[in-house]
Amino acid sequence: MKTKAYAAHSADTPLKEFSFERREPTDHDVEIEVLYCGVCHSDIHQAHSDWGPTKYPVVPGHEIVGRVSRTGSKVTKHQVGDIVGVGCLVNSCGQCDACQRGLQQYCDNSVGTYNNIDPVDGEVTKGGYSQIEVVPEDFVLKIPQGLPLDQAAPLLCAGITTYSPIRHWKVGKGTKVGVIGLGGLGHMAVKYAKSMGAEVHLITTSPGKAAKAKEYGADGVIVSTNAEAMKKYASYFDFLLDTVPVGHDPQPYIDLLAVDGSLVLVGPISPMGDFHGRSLIGKRRAIAGSDIGGIPETQEMLDYSAAHNILPEIEVIPIEKINDAYKTMMEKGMSYRYVIDMKASFKTA
Repeated sequence: MKTKAYAAHSADTPLKEFSFERREPTDHDVEIEVLYCGVCHSDIHQAHSDWGPTKYPVVPGHEIVGRVSRTGSKVTKHQVGDIVGVGCLVNSCGQCDACQRGLQQYCDNSVGTYNNIDPVDGEVTKGGYSQIEVVPEDFVLKIPQGLPLDQAAPLLCAGITTYSPIRHWKVGKGTKVGVIGLGGLGHMAVKYAKSMGAEVHLITTSPGKAAKAKEYGADGVIVSTNAEAMKKYASYFDFLLDTVPVGHDPQPYIDLLAVDGSLVLVGPISPMGDFHGRSLIGKRRAIAGSDIGGIPETQEMLDYSAAHNILPEIEVIPIEKINDAYKTMMEKGMSYRYVIDMKASFKTA
């Protein structure tokens, strides 16, 4: 099936319109007409080969919401016409301990929605900046009724990336939570942690984000460049979620942790600065990481978001504006997500 898409053809050229052949659905595949696709910082990193080597041409997009247009003969979980989602994964081995526990994100052979090798046909996977997606049924999620489809898209990465560690570390009533950074991930973390009854503070280098953070539910805002403010909250937090997408010095944040507190990294994808071991040992503090969520937990997150009206802040764009969106994301500290309206795209004369 020929499908239109937008692709990057090298690390230093803009994305442009691109056509390619999607495989025909196998017996266990679901074919999806893409309606919306969120834009993630990971898309930019892959397009620019920051995590290299990128397999060009690369079609990004792993926050996909669409309508089932065909199903394979053995598909039982989805029907034509269903509104569904696809996140960061489209396959895994299915046999390892992680897969058996529903933690497909930790499978050594997990397959990303784009820029990976598809075990079904041996081709490079291509993501949701396209009109059609074909995915094994076990990696297709149900979008609950009541979720606006455009706002549902970022939940499939930004939502699950923050929901999973908040759940795993048992954040709830009585937990003191600090969210480091108020970007696409951070603003979702504030909303989830607050909805679960925690006391939530944003920790940011940008005083101008205070009003937005409080609008999203934050009880307070700490400007990390203010030494007195940081000293005031020393040894205060049970749980810190670090969403900053570049390496940085973790020590100032470690100092904010209470006894048995945890600093959990979901944003930094480059080397972090040094820290003093004594600052962990002295209060039995921990540094940990968390990567998206498995398929069962992602469905749980979608259902929870619908039930509690936890939605991302978004700006909807056509695919033709994707390069402008990338530029804005790289230059500005954004507390919302871009979402591509695929039905409104490819309208050039």
